[in-house]
Amino acid sequence: MYLGKKIIQPPYLNAGDKIALVSPAYWVPQEALQQAAETIRGWGLQPVIGPNTNNLNVNAYAGTADERAADLLWALEDDSIKAVICSRGGYGSIHLLNRIPVECYKQHPKWLIGHGDITMLLYAIAYAGVTCIHGPMAFQIAGGQEPATSIIRNILFGTLPQYKIPGHPYNRCGHAEGILVGGNLSSYSTVAGTKIHLASKHDVILFIEEVEESLHAIDRLFYMLRLQYDFERVKGVIFGSFSSIKYDLQYGSVEQMLVAHLHDYEIPVCCGFPVGSNSCIPLIEGAPCSLDVTTEHATVTFNMKGEVETYEMDIETSNLFKSIEL
Repeated sequence: MYLGKKIIQPPYLNAGDKIALVSPAYWVPQEALQQAAETIRGWGLQPVIGPNTNNLNVNAYAGTADERAADLLWALEDDSIKAVICSRGGYGSIHLLNRIPVECYKQHPKWLIGHGDITMLLYAIAYAGVTCIHGPMAFQIAGGQEPATSIIRNILFGTLPQYKIPGHPYNRCGHAEGILVGGNLSSYSTVAGTKIHLASKHDVILFIEEVEESLHAIDRLFYMLRLQYDFERVKGVIFGSFSSIKYDLQYGSVEQMLVAHLHDYEIPVCCGFPVGSNSCIPLIEGAPCSLDVTTEHATVTFNMKGEVETYEMDIETSNLFKSIEL
């Protein structure tokens, strides 16, 4: 169950506040962190880089598991730091789940931002009853990924997005409300149903995305999720981007396969939402959310404190973003 009786929304930031850059998973070059820090300074904030972020371990991780956990604990427990941006995903966040007490997220509520492998940490934070952000990481901020980077800045300062995206052939119409949870399917299906598990009393809107998997692997992961999860409380589903997929089953798309698997649930489904490895429009996890799907469009609204700005996604996702190579 949630560790608190209510959802905790971290305070919004003010000019001059500190924001930490940490690396819970794979290592990134310090140049990328410095570029991200420069962008953050342009937001009027003070970036501080975790002391262990340059400790390359086994030619993959940003330090040992203990070093990576120490950086995240430092960022959480230092009350002068108001938000945390992860440098990148890859693999390694699972090593931190037993090293960071979930109570720590509740005791020091602050915005944590990441996606991909960071999905595991976001789920732990949502389990603690604190909202967080599935969004672009430091290496993408360094590369100027827009409009995702600007939306992150706006959220941190108290302006929330409302998304309106075009209809999709596999959308299913309807209205749903619930706590928004999800992320990378491989990462999310690994932790859902473990001791880090959301309270059954909360309705859920689930979103998933995936990259570089086969159709049969996505099918297996989704069924794992259904077996581990009380799907009766899933009131709506958002399918993000599925990039670099191996089509080893005879479906025309990932969406065609997954929507067919939801035939026994009368819930709204939004397909083609621009969230994933190549398109990371920010979503606020652990937050109360509304999903409205019609034949013309789908709308995602966050029912939280703050001003609201509407973003209409009316062009191809691939044209919205820029990225850098690591």
